[in-house]
Amino acid sequence: MQKKLRKGYTTGVHALFAFCSALSIFVRVGGVVVSFNRKMENDDLDVTKNVKIILTLSEKKENIPLNPIPHTPFSFGKAELFAGIGVGVVTKDGLKVPKGFPAINPVPLKEIKRCYEILGENRRVFISISVENGEEIAKKTANQKVGVIGGISILGTSGFVNPVSNEAFLESIKTEIKVAKLQGFERVVFTLGKSSFELAKTSFKETQIIEIGNFIYDSLTLAKKFKIKKITLIVGIAKALKVAQGFKNTHNRFGSIDFELLQKEIQKEFKVLVDINSTKTLKGILEQLRVFELEEEVKSMIRKNAQKRLKSWFKELEIELITL
Repeated sequence: MQKKLRKGYTTGVHALFAFCSALSIFVRVGGVVVSFNRKMENDDLDVTKNVKIILTLSEKKENIPLNPIPHTPFSFGKAELFAGIGVGVVTKDGLKVPKGFPAINPVPLKEIKRCYEILGENRRVFISISVENGEEIAKKTANQKVGVIGGISILGTSGFVNPVSNEAFLESIKTEIKVAKLQGFERVVFTLGKSSFELAKTSFKETQIIEIGNFIYDSLTLAKKFKIKKITLIVGIAKALKVAQGFKNTHNRFGSIDFELLQKEIQKEFKVLVDINSTKTLKGILEQLRVFELEEEVKSMIRKNAQKRLKSWFKELEIELITL
């Protein structure tokens, strides 16, 4: 029986829970109130699982922890909401949050305001949202690249984190493309994996380099949407082969390389019959071809076929394909 995958709640929902809890106490006693919870486990690719999210409310600003990067708080009623320790500050245009404000997305911010209005608090109150180890966790995300400095973002739209969700990854890609566009880059560089990313850094600015996982077609669609016409795509040769064979997403769950088709193409082009029964990897086939001094020629054929496939998908885009 297949295991049922677990949903979770966004950082925005957990911040809202903590805020409403802290505010319900603050309206009775004032002073300084601290509330926290831990982000629940889920089956998403989520670097913030189990993080501690801390809300601090105080009648005095000096009593709340603050991200030391100067920023403008969100204001509603007599409340001011700041980025605490481990929550980022937005320093570039292109995000949902204006530059200079805490990295708290519009939906969780709206719900925090609504909670404040429901409880009807009328005193001056200073609020900060903090995340334990948030600055370290942010290093595993694209935050710094898109201009969120000093911590993670408080995210959320629906409130739920779907298991192994593609939506969050694609939203991150979309944000990075938008930021690169606003920074004036006419070309974006899509990479698949660490090796591709490191190679890209030798020739391009990090802001224009975007790690796309296996979402090749979706990422190119987003580039087209933002009117980015020049794209460099850096992939391993096996991923290029999957593109050549028509895979729009190169993750294994969408299918495997058709080695029989590759065998036929090699035989037709180079008059060599490779043994696909002894190996089910492209690396193994290329090693066989080394004997005939055809390894680079076959790689060139794969690149050419992948380039043709990309052009058939996106005629209006100028796509440069580089393989490792």
